[in-house]
Amino acid sequence: MTDPRNPGPDPNPHAPAIPLPANACDAHCHIFGPTAKFPYAPDRTFTPPEAPKEDLQALHRLLGFERAIIVQSACHGTDHSALLDALETGGGRYRGVALIRPTTPKAEVERLHRAGVRGARLHFTPHLGPAPSQEEIDAIVALIRPYGWHIALHVAGDGIAEHADLVRSLGVQVVIDHMARVDLRQGLDSAAVRSLLRLLETGSVWVKLSGADRIATAPPDMADSVELARLLAAEAPERVVWGTDFPHPNTHGFVPNDGDLADLIAEITPDPEALLVTNPTRCFFAED
Repeated sequence: MTDPRNPGPDPNPHAPAIPLPANACDAHCHIFGPTAKFPYAPDRTFTPPEAPKEDLQALHRLLGFERAIIVQSACHGTDHSALLDALETGGGRYRGVALIRPTTPKAEVERLHRAGVRGARLHFTPHLGPAPSQEEIDAIVALIRPYGWHIALHVAGDGIAEHADLVRSLGVQVVIDHMARVDLRQGLDSAAVRSLLRLLETGSVWVKLSGADRIATAPPDMADSVELARLLAAEAPERVVWGTDFPHPNTHGFVPNDGDLADLIAEITPDPEALLVTNPTRCFFAED
């Protein structure tokens, strides 16, 4: 039985009003199942509707994305079978972000790297389970550092301000998911937004301009989250990327049309080529 917080994506997405540039990359998306082949983890904290790779590929064909960064979902835990299957299908057009534990064998990290994984995600969001300890974080970073992976950081509210020192101390590239899911009711001069801007100044931090629907204060109007995305893109135009967040797991009430989200790109930046092509190539596809 699926969780009512996870209604699934809009069943009728539309193509963007302005075509996306060639080789555009969806820098944040997920796949779920099919559970008959790729079952969910028994200890998962949520149960989404199935959204297999075929659904993601259909959406990408409609929107005009040729590449993607597929982020391992907590509902699949550390079983990366569905992700690895999708990466193989992508034939080099996809990269992955994994869920690594301190106990993950080095050989498994090597296997994931060969398959196209280029990052490990850390959750500091209670609905996805307990946050990692400093000792666990250190062990995970030690496992991924030899492969040049990034840390994908998932925080919310004031989390980016609370963990800013951690970000600076990691010694690896950090990619912050969903504009740090800051609380926009506090405005654009909040401690969280200021921390996010200061981290962008370090040169080793990237931000995904995804999740506009998640942080908008009056959805379906997303004007305030677009304003934040525009501010971040102006601060570091060479270190921002964009993603759909398909199929929008753990949403509450408002599920965006992915075509509407893609249309917001024109409001965020005058340079969609950098946001969708050049930057994700540097961040996720560059090889040693």
